[in-house]
This record gives sequence, structure tokens and C-alpha cells, in this order.
Amino acid sequence: MKQSGTITIVLSRPKHETNIGFVVRCAMNMDIDRLIVIPRKGGYDDEEIGRTATHFGHELVRGIEYCDDLEGALAEFQYVVGTTARCGNTNLKRDIAGPREMASTMAGLSESNDIALLFGPEDRGLTNDELRYCDLLVTIPVSERMRSINLSHAVMILCYEIFLARKGTTGRFVPKLATSREKEDMFSHLKEIFVRINFINHENPDYWMTAIRRFFSRMNLCSRDVKIIRGICRQIDLYGKGKTRPYGVHQKDQTGRADDRREDGSEMTADTRRESDGARKVRRVNT
Repeated sequence: MKQSGTITIVLSRPKHETNIGFVVRCAMNMDIDRLIVIPRKGGYDDEEIGRTATHFGHELVRGIEYCDDLEGALAEFQYVVGTTARCGNTNLKRDIAGPREMASTMAGLSESNDIALLFGPEDRGLTNDELRYCDLLVTIPVSERMRSINLSHAVMILCYEIFLARKGTTGRFVPKLATSREKEDMFSHLKEIFVRINFINHENPDYWMTAIRRFFSRMNLCSRDVKIIRGICRQIDLYGKGKTRPYGVHQKDQTGRADDRREDGSEMTADTRRESDGARKVRRVNT
């Protein structure tokens, strides 16, 4: 059974066309049919990529998606796995898994969610700014005699472990998680509120948000979870502006329309507003 479609390889600024071609071959070996590349300056020679990928990978080479920035490339994924060799870097403030541990988690999640495997350039790897987009960090243990791993080798190791782990999945229910874009919007909202209430230092707030990101990285947030958190942020903002109201009491916005919100802080549609009004009428009749 073909397993592709839920795992995507994302390469950030790879330096050499040959490595991109070898990554294509790895993807084909492990039933992965999507590759996203954030290009280096000057772009790449597609013919060189194709030669390295061989004729078996030409379809995937033609389908490579090039994105200008990493945030945009990751926006629609529900879970992002980042690779790093800097295990002792305290600035990451994240738990770091091995390939097999990572794969056991991804095998289940990938049944219902789009997963991105993120790799950095061959010489330096991913920066701390790039790693902040990741829900999980993974490192490949190697001998002290030779600590560097070729980009395509790292891709193959992670994809191989996932390939094996997915063969043993039981088909159990796995919820669909919030996308990277939804979580990044939530983090921006939280940062704005935390700065306003002096919960984090106004100077370099992104640094202080690292611990918050690490806290949420331990949870598999769904879209509704993100909406609830952002709803709390909106209420905190209203409270700070002296515009809060008792629960269930409607206030009109600048257009004169009632500002109805659900418990999670999201706006009610016309249909849900009618349902809510109907429920209130039933309660009044019953009483």
C-alpha cells in the first residue's frame, strides 16, 4: 500500500544540486512524493538535480516546490520535525529525540496530519530562528570520530525509520492538529498580550517567548485549542481596555451588530446565532 502524501521533505537553503538529487532518490525509496525547497541565492541547475536523481526521480524533480521563505513553506503543516546536531545548545530549550523515537510518534500522527521533515544547509544546519517553527527536534547519534552527516544520508535515516514505523500502525484515531500558520498566529497574539501585561520582557520578546513555545510544543494542539487560547487573549485585551462584560451579555460593535462569541472566543455565524437565540427562547418558555 502506498504511504505517500502525508510526509513532506523540506530543505532550507541546500548548497549543492547533487544533494537535492540524492534527496529525491531517498524520497522515492521511502514512498515520499513531495519535496519543498527554500532556495539559496542564485537558484539551482535543474539538469544537474535530474542527473543525480536518475530517471526514476524525474517526476518528483519536476514537482519540486520552491518557496521564498520558510514560514510560508511550513504554513499548512500540522507538525514540523526539525533536525539539529547542536544537542548542547541551551538556546533551543527543547527536548530532542532520536530518529526511532521520532518515527514512532510520526507514524500515528501522519495518518491524519501533514508532517514536514525540515533539514538545513549542509555546512551549518538550521538556525535557532528556523528551529522555533518546529514541534519536535531530532538528532542523529554518530561517532565522535566523524560527527558530520551528508544531507541526503540524514534524510534517508529519518525517512527509513518513519517508513518502518508506519508499517506497524494500527489505524487508531488520530486528531487533526492545528497548522503551523494557526500556531504562529497564536504565538504572535500571545506575545502581544504578554508584552502588554508585562509577563515577558519588552526587550527582545522573541527570546522570552522561547520558553512559551517549548511549553506548547509538548502538546498536540488542535485548531479548536488554538481558538480557545486566542479567545482568552481577546478577553484579556478587552479587560485591560475596560470593555469586558458579564458572560452571555451581548455588546454591540461599531456597526451596531451584536458581538456574539462562543465559549472559545470565536465569532458566531448567522446560523449559530439563530440557534443560540432559539435556545434562549426555549429556556424562557420553560421557566
